[in-house]
Amino acid sequence: MRTIDFSPLFRHSVGFDRMQRLLDTAAQTEQSTAYPPYNIEQVGDEGYQVTVAVAGFSDDELDITLTDRSLVVTGKSERDDADRSYLHRGIAGRAFERRFELADHIQVKGAKLENGLLHIGLERIVPENEKPRKIEIAADSGAKAIEQKKAA
Repeated sequence: MRTIDFSPLFRHSVGFDRMQRLLDTAAQTEQSTAYPPYNIEQVGDEGYQVTVAVAGFSDDELDITLTDRSLVVTGKSERDDADRSYLHRGIAGRAFERRFELADHIQVKGAKLENGLLHIGLERIVPENEKPRKIEIAADSGAKAIEQKKAA
C-alpha cells in the first residue's frame, strides 16, 4: 500500500488534518472487497440517502452503528447452508462490514429495509450559530478615536 504524506500542506491550512485519515481509509476501501454494492444519492439540498444491497439478509441480521463520524453497516447471516447442494451460487450471503465517513453536521434520520435494499436517510443540519452571518461595520467610531489621539 502506498501512503501519501500531506504534512507540507498543513503549513498553509488549519483544521484539515483529518484529510490524511480520510484518504487512507478510502485507499484501504478500494483495496478491500466491493461487497455489498451501495449507492449514495443526494435528496434535496441538505439530504442524502445511502442504499446498500443486502439481498438475503433480514432486518435482525443487519446492524447500523454510528460512532464519532463513522456510519458502520454490518450484516451477519444466521443461516446454515451445510445441508444444501447448490448447482450455482450467485447470491452472496457472507458477513460484511461497510463503513461511511460522515462530514460535520450530518445526522442519521432513519433506516428502512425493503425489497433487499437497506435505505439509510441522512441530513445536514448546521446549527444557527455556525451558519454564515453578516457583520456590521461601524465607520464613525474608529475615526473619532484617531482624532482624539492626535489632539492629546
